[in-house]
Amino acid sequence: MVTKHYLLKRNNKGFSSKELLIKSNPSYLKPLLNPISWKIAKLLLKKSMYPAEIARHLKIHEQTIYYYIRRLENSGLIKVDKRSVIRGATAKHYKISFKAFGVELEDNEIYSESFNEKVIDPKLYSFFSPFISDGKFNGYIVVGSPEPHGPLKTSARDGHYAVHMALFLGQICDTPEDFVVKLDVDLKTEKEEKENLIVIGGPGTNIISRDINSSLKIKFNEKNIWAGIENTAGKNYSSDRDAIIARIKNPFDKSKYIIYLAGLRAVGTKSAILGISNFWERVLEDYNDQDNWAVVVRGFDLNSDGKVDSVDLV
Repeated sequence: MVTKHYLLKRNNKGFSSKELLIKSNPSYLKPLLNPISWKIAKLLLKKSMYPAEIARHLKIHEQTIYYYIRRLENSGLIKVDKRSVIRGATAKHYKISFKAFGVELEDNEIYSESFNEKVIDPKLYSFFSPFISDGKFNGYIVVGSPEPHGPLKTSARDGHYAVHMALFLGQICDTPEDFVVKLDVDLKTEKEEKENLIVIGGPGTNIISRDINSSLKIKFNEKNIWAGIENTAGKNYSSDRDAIIARIKNPFDKSKYIIYLAGLRAVGTKSAILGISNFWERVLEDYNDQDNWAVVVRGFDLNSDGKVDSVDLV
């Protein structure tokens, strides 16, 4: 089991944290003492970048940047986030490996069974904060019915993805007493639309998704929902692995919120679930507590086993 360390801070809003890289030998921090390395680290804290991009930004020769990148990577201070093809060559995009660094003088922890606060990144907590009340999940996870239903008489095949979502939410908040997963048809019948909702699945198989599509910043084609996802500039995304991740105010009650995780097909919805659970740092990079925020992600099969296991922003 890998032990994780966190820099924990307490303020008037509660607890916030940063994952901490801590070692017993302070020499690993030596690369950060150089002014150029420090500038690189601060750049990579904001977003992942490739060396030529860093060189242009800092107005420093690219070979010099490569030298400091190697030192930072060898010390574990930065890591490769992704790879892309730029002008015919593969470029490595680097990001900061941890948001805090430290040195441990001795292994002498103090244990306490009374401390049970959830340790969570502030940005991730902000994204889900409307759904947390007194430390417990406050809302419903809405999946499409597996039976033929709705105007298109379709059957949802992505409801089981709610299990992965629920496991992820367990890191952020506790389970409430009431059952939180509802079929779209039951939510509609019980008139529970005016609650905080995590809606899973696109408008073809989830009738709640269909109802809120017009309120989204990035939405499914309203004339033909199977034609693709359209952004505000009119660009269309039509891969089966494409999906929307969004957070909006609930159009049925503006005091509530909806988190929307939906793809063109079931595999696209899986891309959305993986995006917010496994790759949330990348997905929420430009999120800043907006009331109408959305991105398009595309799933990829990196290990070539025929299953989506990673996502990129597109």
